[in-house]
Order: sequence, then C-alpha cells, then structure tokens
Amino acid sequence: MIVITGSVTARAGSIEALRAEGLAHSMRSRAEDGCLSHRCYVDAEAPARLFFYEEWRDMAAVEAHFAHPDTPKVMAAIRNYAVASDGPTLLDATPVIR
Repeated sequence: MIVITGSVTARAGSIEALRAEGLAHSMRSRAEDGCLSHRCYVDAEAPARLFFYEEWRDMAAVEAHFAHPDTPKVMAAIRNYAVASDGPTLLDATPVIR
C-alpha cells in the first residue's frame, strides 16, 4: 500500500475556496481504481491549513491518479488559493495490524 500525505496553507480569505477544491478532489479521487482512502482535513491547530491523507493499493494506482485529467485543475487551485504547500510525501506502507 502507498500512503500519500501533504498539506496546503490558504492565502488570507481563501480557506473556503481551497477547502471546496480539496473536498471535491478527495471525493473524485475515491472513485478511482486503487484508491483505498482519500481525505482532506482542516488542521485543528492551524485553521488555514488543509492536510491530505491518502491510501492507494499500489504505485500503478498512484501513477494513474497523478495522470488523471482533473489533476491540473486541483494544482491550479492550490497555486491560486494557497500561500504554502508541503508535499506530497509518498510512503510504501505495510499494515501491521488492521
């Protein structure tokens, strides 16, 4: 399983627009083959920061996700609404306990 994390910090006055884009991206991504989980969270300690957590079946699913035609739209939204970005970080994970 591949785990992807990342975060974006909204420009002043842009958190709602960024959150809407992040949620739409997560909802669309969940329908993709190989997506096990895709979530967008508001950071409780930094309310202008969104944190993304994703789980994918394998690297082929991740590559297809990044090649999806909607990827440029979410990247443009991040450039437009965010002042900072951290990630994505990809981790090869094996569940120890489920």
